[in-house]
Amino acid sequence: MTGDFFFGVFLFLLLRWLALLYNLLAFPRLSPKPTPPRPQASLLVPARNEAENLRRTLPALLRQGALEVLVLDDGSEDATAEVAAALGGGHPGFRLLRGKPPPPGWTGKNWACWQLAQAARGEVLVFTDADVLWHEGALGGLLAALEGREAVSALPRQEAGGNPLVLATVPFVMGGLFSFLPHPWLLALRVANGQVLAFRREAYFALGGHEGVRGEVLEDVALALKARHYGLFLGVELFSARMYRGYGEVVAGFGKNFLEIHLKNPAVLLGSWFYHLALYTLPWAFGRPELGLLGLLERALVQVATKGEFLAGLLTPLAPLLLLPAYLRALLPGKRWKGRALP
Repeated sequence: MTGDFFFGVFLFLLLRWLALLYNLLAFPRLSPKPTPPRPQASLLVPARNEAENLRRTLPALLRQGALEVLVLDDGSEDATAEVAAALGGGHPGFRLLRGKPPPPGWTGKNWACWQLAQAARGEVLVFTDADVLWHEGALGGLLAALEGREAVSALPRQEAGGNPLVLATVPFVMGGLFSFLPHPWLLALRVANGQVLAFRREAYFALGGHEGVRGEVLEDVALALKARHYGLFLGVELFSARMYRGYGEVVAGFGKNFLEIHLKNPAVLLGSWFYHLALYTLPWAFGRPELGLLGLLERALVQVATKGEFLAGLLTPLAPLLLLPAYLRALLPGKRWKGRALP
């Protein structure tokens, strides 16, 4: 590798540091707040094969004080429905819905969310994944952020559950936004996170809801692009998520949406992989430890800012190599997720 190549690496790292420093100072953060009296909010959980996650997360949702908590069993092959019914059966605001098979052209999640929205009674519709743990004061903090806006999204704290391969990859991907672009640019691009996505009811249906993005894998971004008044917040004080429990899930999960994230362009996708390899791995392999340390410290500071596990930052040089199968999987046809083919 030439000196010019590594000078370019230094410049890209410098840009990331500038974005990181800006976001450390200016990225808006959610803070816990008491739930308002009689909040007209519906918490909506699409659930397919989520029995294990719901045992951990559903009790916390039921404690938020929302108008209602709706769980839709989306054709699960495990005990999702039974677990949800057992945990929520005694709660006055709980309802378990039985989902119908998705029509042609719909992703399973979008169809599940659309069914939930149609069944919900709240003036605020909050979509949250079954693997997201809501902490005390989360609903109050989210509703405060929604004031004056049509929609808001939050970035939760990412958990790895002690799996080193998950720890090396998931925080690298999910935390990368924090040092990629300054918050105003992320907001302009309508970066969103479907793990926690809230709408005012009237705005949601006026925008077409999930029906209007029925075939989109990145439905969160597609919906946010339609909203005029949108907010993106760091929600690590209020939410934590354990997306994947093993390396196989990491490859399959990121493999299903990496191409869409990269504008559905294979060249952009592979360029992104090499960009991360060049910034975080190659300096160590070609005797430029000062650049390697600059990248490692950047990602370690991201972990501190997002209240993630500090060790994930130290594993940064391995992340691009471990994520290569997910990038390659994204290029292949016939993607499936949770037993279903994606449109």
